[in-house]
Parts: sequence; C-alpha cells; structure tokens
Amino acid sequence: MGPGTGGGFESDDSETRLETFSSKSGSSTSEQNVHNQDLTQENGIKKHRTSLPAPMYSRNQLSLWSILKKCIGLELSKITMPIIFNEPLSFLQRITEYMEHTYLIHKASMFSDSVERLQTVAAFAVSAVASQWERTGKPFNPLLGETYELRREDLGFRLVSEQVSHHPPVSAFYSEGINKDFVFHGSIYPKLKFWGKSVEAEPRGTITLELVKHNEAYSWTNPSCCVHNVIIGKLWIEQYGTVEITNHSTGEKCLLHFKPCGLFGKELHRVEGYIQDKSKRKVCVIYGKWTECLWCVDTNTYETYKKNDKKGGDQKKVKETEDVFRSENDEADEMPEIQETVQVIPGSKLLWRITARPSYSSQMYNFTNFAMMLNELDEEMKGVLAPTDCRFRPDIRAMENGNMDIAGAEKERLEEKQRAARKERAKTEEEWQTRWFRQDINQHTRTPDWIYTGKYWERNYEDCPDIY
Repeated sequence: MGPGTGGGFESDDSETRLETFSSKSGSSTSEQNVHNQDLTQENGIKKHRTSLPAPMYSRNQLSLWSILKKCIGLELSKITMPIIFNEPLSFLQRITEYMEHTYLIHKASMFSDSVERLQTVAAFAVSAVASQWERTGKPFNPLLGETYELRREDLGFRLVSEQVSHHPPVSAFYSEGINKDFVFHGSIYPKLKFWGKSVEAEPRGTITLELVKHNEAYSWTNPSCCVHNVIIGKLWIEQYGTVEITNHSTGEKCLLHFKPCGLFGKELHRVEGYIQDKSKRKVCVIYGKWTECLWCVDTNTYETYKKNDKKGGDQKKVKETEDVFRSENDEADEMPEIQETVQVIPGSKLLWRITARPSYSSQMYNFTNFAMMLNELDEEMKGVLAPTDCRFRPDIRAMENGNMDIAGAEKERLEEKQRAARKERAKTEEEWQTRWFRQDINQHTRTPDWIYTGKYWERNYEDCPDIY
C-alpha cells in the first residue's frame, strides 16, 4: 500500500506470532546491478541507483486464509504478517514518494492565475498516489522515533519525517523547496481493515501545501485504498473516495472523485472532478486516471461533449448476473480488464502524465525509479544521517539484499527492543519526547496536527534515541 495509506498492517504487540516465511528466488540480478554501477557526480548532481541489490521473493507459496479468517471486519493492528508480504521500505520512505513529481509544485508556483495553480496542485495530489499502482507489498512499520531524510538538489526539495507516535501509529513529515518556494507537510495515521478477500486502508490525517510566493495554503486528505485478493488470486489495487483540495486563501476548491471500479471494471482507476470558485460556480472539469494521466477542460466544452457522446453511444444495458456478486472466500475478485488510455476531450489541457517504470520493475516490488533510490546508503551518507534514519534499519537492509531469514530475525529483535524500552518508560512514568515535531494546531485547517520544530538540518543528533 502506498503513501498515506499503509502504515498499520502489523503490530509489535500482537498475541499472534507468525513464523517468518522465506523462499528462494532463481532470478539473476546481473541485468539490474549494471544500472547501479558508477553512481558518480554528473554535472554536479549525484546519480542515484536505479535498481535494488536483489529481486523480490515470490509470495505465491503462502496462503493467508487460515491466519486472517478470524479478522474479518476488524482493524489489522493486532496481527503480525509474514515478512514476505513487506517491501524493503519503511512507511516513512513511502510517504517520501509524494515528492516524485515535485516539479508540479514548482510549476504551480509560476502561474499568476489561481485556477491554474489549483489545477496543478490537483495534479500533484493525484500524482502522489500514482506510485501505488501495482504496489501490493506493505512497507515496514516505523519504530517510535525513527526518522528519514531526503535531499534532492535535482528535484529542488529536502524532506524530513519522524514516527511521532506508536499507538496509534502516526508519521509526520515536512518538506520544503530548496529555493524556499514551497512548504509541504502533514501527519498521517491510516486505519486498515480486513474484509475477507481484501484489505481496505482508510486515510487519516491532512496534507498541507504552502506556495510561498502567492501566500497560499492548500490542504487535502488522500482517497481510500483497497488491495484485493489477499487470500487467493492476483493482487490488485483500487482507490476510491472524494478528495477535496481547498485553497484557504481564495476559497476555491477542487473536488476529485476517485471512482471505485464498479460493475465489470468500467471505472477502474478513473478520476473525475471539477474546480469551483468561492461562490461554488464550476469553472473547469478535471478527468483522467491516477495510473496514467490527468486533463482539464472548460465546463461548457465538457458538458457539450458528454451530451453528444450519449447520443452517439451504445445505450444497451448489461444484464447483471449472479456471477458478478460472487463473494465466497475461495474465489478471487477478478481484476477488471484495464483500458489503457483516457479518452481525451478536444480542447483539453494535459496537467500530468505518469513516469514510465523500468522494464524490470515487476521483479523489484513494482518500484518506480524514484522508489529504487530511497534506501540507498553510501559511505558519505553514513557520516551525515541521523542515527535514527531508517536506512540504518537492519531488517529492511537485509530484505533489500534478499536475506529473508536475517530480515525476519532482525525485525523481531527491533520490535522486542521497542517493547522493552516502552516497559522501562512505563516504570518511571516517563513520557516519550518527539525530536523534530510537536503537537499543535495547523494554522490553515484549524485542526490538530504535528508541526515541524525546525533545526533538523543543523545536524545536532546527540540526543537521538538508540532504536536499532
């Protein structure tokens, strides 16, 4: 599960302990490893790796039904899943994938028209969940006090995040433009439930984007996410729900409807919505797919196109059969056939198009090129990063290298260490102190949030906790 939707699939307090599942992969890594050689400076910009050290392990050999059948309708916070269902990233790193399309923020800042800015911010909001496409592995739950930083000169941003709460799990992040043109921040605490054949992630927490030049702030919450066929069949993802992006400075709003796949998958991956001014008048329509692209068009042009399309279209009604509503647990929810292109309405403007993934992505957890570099760690970085940075987590590092037995053992050790530390604090009634964020009120949304306290980049890490 992706950014904003997948941090609480397991708990270190579980009464249920599942044996670490390990399997062997015969895939060769030579094709991918060649991409990681010579990561030197090019034109002053650091070159990042474009693959992982080892391919992913197959999940096909493990059936979960005997484990999960008692959890139907419950929040999945009291069960530890086999590590084979993870991907080698912390949830803090998954959050960082919001920033893959940072160029859209820079682009929004350049527009003088507020509607054009909101269109581009909407494209950024959709692009932030695009990395979830076919990403069916779950990230590692961050340990309390875990951090992650990323500075990308080439993309024009730097980001820091911290796991600020364990029960409930809350991840806070703060990013800013290197040229000080934007601030992007939020705190996320997703809730996950198991429904027999699927796992649903309900987003909690608000995301805020500030465009400094225009003195504007936008906020929104991500759509819900559902992973189908966690028991049997091919895993597939859909996103659904309404995302409301508010410009707190102008009163303009963008309402985006992430459509559930519906009967026969006609609406799978589709996003459709509109921008309204402060008097609630629709000024343009936005449409596309979160897995592909996003377009905008004038409202009148859209309405005229839809009317003509209905007149010329085939209006046959498809008979619903009992097969559509099969819900037995031994049958998979077949993934609808994907229509790969969006029908573009004449006169539309392209807002965003997804970046192609490398050809070997399916062997590497369906990572994007951006995701491939999130856990890279060179000697220079080791001397700079905070000791709590998740690049130092031995369980994630072992899984990335294909050492599943070591990864499972290290994960268990870290969770036990975290439990022991919590018991010690309980004895002395000591409260956990966050390091880089504090609980406060978001000045734009007027709701509780975790606010960045500053000073992370001063590199004073003397009082960081020992969590690994």
